[in-house]
Amino acid sequence: MKDFDIDKYNIEASKHFVLKYMKKWDWDFNDLRDAIKNAYKIDKVGSKKHEAYVRKDGSKKIIFVYYFEFDEIFIITGSEGD
Repeated sequence: MKDFDIDKYNIEASKHFVLKYMKKWDWDFNDLRDAIKNAYKIDKVGSKKHEAYVRKDGSKKIIFVYYFEFDEIFIITGSEGD
């Protein structure tokens, strides 16, 4: 995942993620893009599913799907803590 330019991809998020996490963290989509871009670890956990571990205002995990055929990243959910 580190070998692609995240700025070229469209980012969408589930309603759950927007209402629960983005609102709580006071993030917008630019913050989300920066968090994924600067993640200290990204694990591939399925054919298209990834987990990004970020340190931005504390420790967070962002679970997303990368649709390379549509040039899109879809955020499923997230979590806080270690």
